Amino acid sequence: MSKTATTEKRASTDMTRVVDTRTAHRRASASGKTTTSSQATPPTASATKRKRASRSSNRREQIIATARELYEEAGPAHTTVQDITNRVGVTRSLFYHYFPNKDAITSAVLDDMIEDYVEALAFWNDERQEGKVDNALRSVVRLLRLGLFEQSPLRIALASDENAALYLDFVNRVAHHTATFIIETTVQDYAKLHEIRIQHLYETFYILILGVIGYLRTHPDTPDAVIADVIAQTLYLDRS
Repeated sequence: MSKTATTEKRASTDMTRVVDTRTAHRRASASGKTTTSSQATPPTASATKRKRASRSSNRREQIIATARELYEEAGPAHTTVQDITNRVGVTRSLFYHYFPNKDAITSAVLDDMIEDYVEALAFWNDERQEGKVDNALRSVVRLLRLGLFEQSPLRIALASDENAALYLDFVNRVAHHTATFIIETTVQDYAKLHEIRIQHLYETFYILILGVIGYLRTHPDTPDAVIADVIAQTLYLDRS
C-alpha cells in the first residue's frame, strides 16, 4: 500500500474512531447514565452547587444527544419538541429551561456535529508528516468528505431542499471552525518551513472551504487529488 493510501486510510480510521467514541458518549447521555460516587461526609455548600451545575450540564447534554438521535431517525423538520421531551422523559417546561425553542436545540445539535469533525481534524493534524504536503492535502480532503458527506440520515436531511437554510448555517459554521483551527495549527507549522504567500488568511480559508464543500456536493465523483491540487494552487503552497 502506498504512503498516500496509508495516510488516507488513517484519516478514515481517525474519523470513524471519533464518531464511534462520541456516538457511544451520546447514547450514554441520551439514556441518562451518569457516574456517581458516594460521600462519607455531608457535602459543603460549594460542593452542592457544583453537583447541581454538573447535573444541569448532564441534563442539557442528554437533551442534545436525544435530539440528535431523533434527527438521525426522522430529520429535523419531522421532529418536534414533544418528540424530544417524550424520548428524554422530561417535561416541556424543563426543556424550555435549557433551550428557548426548537431552533436553539437544533443549533446545539449542529455544534455537536461540528465538534465531531473538528476533533477528527485534530487527529489529522497530529498525524501529518513534516514536508509531506501532498499527503496532507489528500487526507484532509478525504476527511472533509467523511465528515460532511457521510451517508447518515441527518446529513442527508440537512442537504435536502426543506432544510436549505439549516444546511447553509451548518456549512458556514464548518468553514469558520475549520479555518480557525487550520490557521492556529497547520499554518503555523507550515510557516516554519515555507513562506506564507497569501494575505487575509481567515477570509481565504473560509471562502476556499465553502467552495470545496459546494463543489463536492454537486461533483461527488471528483478525485481527491484534483481537489488537493485546487487547494494547493489557491494557497500557493510549496509542494516540493
